[in-house]
Order: sequence, then structure tokens, then C-alpha cells
Amino acid sequence: MEHYLAALQKATRKFWDKPALNTIGGESFTYGDMAVQIEKFHCFFEAIGLKKGDKVALCANNGARWGMTYMAVNTYETVIVPILADFTPEAVCTLVNHSDSIGFFTSADRWKKQDIANFPALRFVVDIDSWSLLYAREESIAEAFGKMDDMLKARYPKGFGPDDVVFPTDNWDDLSTINYTSGSTGNPKGVMLTYRNFSANVDFSQRHVPAGDKMVSMLPMAHMYGLVIEFIYPLSNGTSIYWLGKAPTPAALLKAFADVKPYLLITVPLVMEKIYKSKIKPTLDKPAVKFLLKIPGINNIIYKKVKDGLVAAFGGNVQEFIMGGAALNPEVERIFKRINFPYLVGYGMTEACPLLAYEHWTKYVPGSCGKAVDCATVRIDSEDPQHIVGEIQAKGENITIGYYKNEEASANAFTEDGYLKTGDLGIMDAEGNIFIRGRSKNMILSANGQNIYPEEVEAIVNNQSYVSESVVVDRGGKLVALVYLDQVGIAKDLLDKEAIADIPDQIKNGANKSLPVYSKIAQVETMDQPFEKTPKMSIKRFLYK
Repeated sequence: MEHYLAALQKATRKFWDKPALNTIGGESFTYGDMAVQIEKFHCFFEAIGLKKGDKVALCANNGARWGMTYMAVNTYETVIVPILADFTPEAVCTLVNHSDSIGFFTSADRWKKQDIANFPALRFVVDIDSWSLLYAREESIAEAFGKMDDMLKARYPKGFGPDDVVFPTDNWDDLSTINYTSGSTGNPKGVMLTYRNFSANVDFSQRHVPAGDKMVSMLPMAHMYGLVIEFIYPLSNGTSIYWLGKAPTPAALLKAFADVKPYLLITVPLVMEKIYKSKIKPTLDKPAVKFLLKIPGINNIIYKKVKDGLVAAFGGNVQEFIMGGAALNPEVERIFKRINFPYLVGYGMTEACPLLAYEHWTKYVPGSCGKAVDCATVRIDSEDPQHIVGEIQAKGENITIGYYKNEEASANAFTEDGYLKTGDLGIMDAEGNIFIRGRSKNMILSANGQNIYPEEVEAIVNNQSYVSESVVVDRGGKLVALVYLDQVGIAKDLLDKEAIADIPDQIKNGANKSLPVYSKIAQVETMDQPFEKTPKMSIKRFLYK
């Protein structure tokens, strides 16, 4: 297994003049620019006495400077603490302090919402947008920050070039990153990830995931899914990374895909399901198309046209669409498979940095989340893993060493023989394909002892007309589906008040035709607003009862 910083070092030297980090509509930096800025920060860190193992937090929007900052801290062997940009100021303060961070890279507007008095450990704060100093506890820090260029010239009088790029690789089991899974102000869980954890996933990705020239990065960089698969792994290959630099609107995304033409797309099922409902389903549901789909040969031509149009919408160069974070709706998956769309659903979590399962799209089995990555051993805690649902557990080089300053959570996270308890339930077939049934904390036990996985019921509810998304809850032994309706579809079909009022019963009756007796829905309630979601676009189920 190759250390990811060794791979990054080689890529930086080889692609010195190639664009590396780019904010669409904004700044662009080559691999050489990135390396020079990293070395400048190393000069600054050294001058102020920053040591290996010290913590530095980073909270800002995705962008080229976010990428350079992360790598500057990470390659100096200080511990980077990426914090999600949409956390509240109070949550950010809590996590900066809990992580014992002594440095903080953020934006000036975010820093204005904070009070330095609430950060007793901070020695310096840097504005990520302008590389200017927002706070320095000691005058010597401000002095060193202002002399970064001079220090670099003194260290490299002949200039800093490709051969001068040397990143540390003798740190396999040292702490690299602390990643907080929520902005909780109660008992924060900071997942501790080592250089080995990152290397295992980058190495796996380089051997199994397609490689290419350009990548559009859409996911939050402070989340492991985006950080590793949209940033560190492709950057270590010599790929040019492009960030939107702002909230991704559909129009901005489509323009980015058309301009950049990425080779790979990392997304969540919710995005692809919405595209299916708005673009593909209306076409396939047309009476004339339905008729033609029954004719052998003609149907293949139609399906190919649908597939080619979908790939073209993403720039026309995508080799593989990787989805994660939730299951893909079975109806959507059936159509994607039928049109030979190059998609797969993977499986991972922060504690696995993040990959646990993946399979190339040509071998991917619908309904699964792929096979266990080869840097981990995955098992089902069940007497009959192929047929009886059990907890998914994992052990390997990509698995966290525990939670920062939280011994109780660390102890509870592992089995006696050292396997991570994921909290997910599933089965595994004879070929090793993993099928997730749901989260153990979400499982509902029916009155007659049946295990009900709300995610499976929701997949059927979401197939009903005018359903945008749903959450199924247990109320006194009865299943209630909370549904946010498809407002665009309702407006398009010009439904009157009476027709809209009939929708909940239609959803209930339609879904119950496909559900077993023990998991039939007793009631459907409509929601006024879309469900609140996490940064990876999973519904915050705990908010709904």
C-alpha cells in the first residue's frame, strides 16, 4: 500500500504546471502554486513553533484555498480539524475548543460572528479568502505571518521547484484528521483518523475507481465522502479539482458539468432520484413511448437515447456515477439498470474514512452497496448472514482508532474482537455483495414481532405519484408516513384543492398494495416543508415523530 502523501508528492512533481485546485468563476492554482503555498505555510508554522500533533481547525466554503489550506496543515503533520461550513457559530466554537485547536482558518465574515474570548486556546486565525491574519495572540506570530515570502526565499535561494516537494510518509499510525460527525454541543464525537486510514482508501480508489483528468467536487469538503473521494484521491492522481465555491444550484451545476466535463461524478441518491422523476419518468410514461418500448429492438434504441441524454447532461465524459449516503429507490434503480447507465451505490461512514463497500458499475448488483473494500474485513453479526439480518461490522486499515477525548464512545464503538459496530443492519450474499436493510436505531418492531425497516417502506411510498420524499414513523404500533408532496408535479397537472386533498389516501392505498400485512401504512400525513437534511443529504430522521 502506498502512502497517499507519497502519491501526492509524485503527482505534484509530475504535473507542476497543470491546474490542480480551481474555484469555478474564481481562482485557479497549479500543482506548483499549491506546493509553493504549502511550503510558505510550513515556514510560518515552523517560525511560530507549531509542532507535530498540534490541532488546526478549518471552517470555510469549498474552494481552491480550502484545498490548499487542508494540505498545508496535513503535510506539516499538524492535525487538521475540518468543520462543516453550515454549522452554527456556537457549534463551530464548541468544536474548535473541544479539538484543542490552536490555529483556525476561516472566512472573515464567519469570524465576525465569534468572540475571541470564547477561544482560550487559539493562537492565530487566518482569513482563508485573502490569506490575511484575523487574529494573533502574540506579536511574533503577526511578524512571522508577514514574512512568509522572505522565509521561503531564505530557505530556497534558487527558488522552490518540483524536486523540493517532499511530504512526510513515516507517520502511518499518527493522527491526521479529527472529523466531527455533528455540530452537537452536548458530547461531540470527533472521529480520529490516521494517515494509514486515508492511505488505505486512496490506495483502494486508485486501484479500483476510474481515473481521469477533471473532477467537479460538489459534496462538503468537511465530510469524509467528499474529502477523500472528490479531493484527496483524485488530487493524488494528478486530477484537476473544480469547486463551485457556492451553494450548488441546478443551473450552476449543469453549466459546471458542461464546461469541465468531469470523468467521475460523486453524488447522493436523492439527486439522481429527482433527475429521474423530473427528466426520465415523464418521457418513459408518454403513451407513444410506452407502446414503442414493447417492441424488441426499438426499445433498446429508446433506452440508449435516454442514457446518452442523461450522460450528456453531466458533460458527456462521466465514466462512473458513484452514489452513497443512502439506498437508491428500487424503481429508479430498475430503470438505470435497464438503460445500462454506469452507476453504482457504495457504502461507507466517517469512521471508515469513508469506504466500506464498492463495486465497479459493470459488476454492481442492484439493491446492494457493492462488496467490501479490500483494505477491510466486513462481516454480518448474524447466525445466517445470507438470510438473517444482522449488524454490519468492519475491521481494517481504514477504520478509525476511536473518538477524540471520548473514551466511552470509543469503547462502545467496537466489539471485543476489534470490529467497528456500524449500527447498520444488512445481509451478505454468497458472492460478498452487501445489502443494507436499515439503521438499527431506526428499526421498528411490530406488535407481532416482525422487524420493519422504515427505509424499505419509504422506498415504496416514494414511488407513488406526487411524492417527493417521505419518512415512516411508528405511532402506537401503527405506521404513519410523513410525506412532502411534489409541488412541481401538482402545479404541472393543474390539480384543484379536492384532487390535492385525495392524494394522501391515494399514496396510502397505492403503497399498501406492495407492502406485506405487517408493514402496511395506517395513515399518510403531508408536510408543509421539505425534510431537514444533513450535509450529505440524508433526512434528519430524529426530528420527526
